[in-house]
Amino acid sequence: MRFRTAFAALSIVSLAAACTQEAGTPPEPVEPSPAPSAPAAPPISYACESGESVVVAYPDTATAQLTYRGQAYTLRTVQSASGARYTGSNLEWTTVNRDGQETAALSRLGPNDDVGVAVLERCSRPGSGVVPTGPVPPATPGGVLAASAPCRGPQLKLSLAGGDAGAGHRVSILGVQNLGAQTCSLTGYPVVALQDAQGRVLAAVRTEQNPGSYFRAGQPPAPVELAPQGQAFFDLAWSAIPNEGRGERTCPTAARIRMTAPGDTSPVTLSQSFSPCGGRIQVSPFRPVAEPAPVPAA
Repeated sequence: MRFRTAFAALSIVSLAAACTQEAGTPPEPVEPSPAPSAPAAPPISYACESGESVVVAYPDTATAQLTYRGQAYTLRTVQSASGARYTGSNLEWTTVNRDGQETAALSRLGPNDDVGVAVLERCSRPGSGVVPTGPVPPATPGGVLAASAPCRGPQLKLSLAGGDAGAGHRVSILGVQNLGAQTCSLTGYPVVALQDAQGRVLAAVRTEQNPGSYFRAGQPPAPVELAPQGQAFFDLAWSAIPNEGRGERTCPTAARIRMTAPGDTSPVTLSQSFSPCGGRIQVSPFRPVAEPAPVPAA
């Protein structure tokens, strides 16, 4: 009888101990759910003085994926005295923030791939900042870039190389000649303003960039190399009929064309009297010939 009582007591103590041990056993570890990755920042479109745009994505703090003229390049961050600086693919991309405005420059690197020696584009970030351009394509070698340094005003001469007219529209073909001793390049659109006989800018006439004009098919901007005494050409187009729907009875008279090469600040001028109507003129990109190649038949 005592043996049964002792056995029962021992069984109760063992069961209690087992329960206590089971209660203190930690639960099986649960695999944590992966934290959602932060969405990649969308690319940023920088508007450039030439009329081009440079689209840049910054996937991390050390990389800039840059798209320019339909070609993509991957650049890596390098030390900079101020702002941000990225290099790669024989290019340099620098950005600086001042007074809430972000400006940038795209340059070609020198022979030692260390310092940018020729500015290709001077750009700024629009106030809206980001544009939904989709994923940046992978870098492709051999982008279409000019081989020579950009042309500057002091080495250029502006002249009239031809023209066309019809149905109230007018086009002047303007030649830009390299008077320097070294080959230079022009890429994109000229910066054009009209002046009156007193040298004042006709602020009422705005300039629009157009890959083509009323008489010519559109053409994408491409680098034009100007050997010494060589020329590039662009169109200046306007309407010769007053826009009576906007109350225009007479059109302003221009006496001089002032042109500045992309990325430069030194203008060259040409005396030419004409009266653009409608408050606008259109300019085409630089091209290597006075007359563009004919458009092939469909």
